[in-house]
Amino acid sequence: MSWKFLTFTFILNSVLMGIGLAMDAFSVSMANGLNEPYMHQRKRIGIAGTFALFQIAMPLIGWICVHTIVELFSSFQKFIPWIALALLAYIGGSMLKEGIQNWNTPAEEVDHKKLTVKALMVQGIATAIDALSVGFTIADYSALAAVVESLIIGVVTFGICVGGLFIGRKFGMKLAGKASVLGGVILIGIGLEIWIKGLFF
Repeated sequence: MSWKFLTFTFILNSVLMGIGLAMDAFSVSMANGLNEPYMHQRKRIGIAGTFALFQIAMPLIGWICVHTIVELFSSFQKFIPWIALALLAYIGGSMLKEGIQNWNTPAEEVDHKKLTVKALMVQGIATAIDALSVGFTIADYSALAAVVESLIIGVVTFGICVGGLFIGRKFGMKLAGKASVLGGVILIGIGLEIWIKGLFF
């Protein structure tokens, strides 16, 4: 087992990769903070941790696919933007509907719909599914190097998502019912961004 790959350049590239991949998860975290501003710290850590785990798992799954069922994986890639769009549009639409219903409700009277485990899993998959493609970019890495890169990506994602939840919480407390509308628009917008990027770039 050789650790020679662990250079400054490798770490820097992994961190930058993590920042790039975490942007969608950051925006979704901010939307969650907006929608549920009185969320407990334990739940915020759980949400950030979930996004981080998905960002760790997806590049590794992609790496494994490249080394095993590469042709099938290549065929599946074209569906990734559509899956992300469908998942985020569904959750964003639900938040948008709730926000419109609470639009004129005073902040203290808004009954914020809590993020369920099921919805969180859907968000995790939707924001990390494009990280499957990272499996191609690290195809020439050893298994150990692929694991280390994925862990660095996960740590970066966790930190960025905690920040997103904090920012969303700050604005969510002020925006009351309108926060769900903004959160829903953000989620739908992310879905469209992933879809457009996947189809045309």
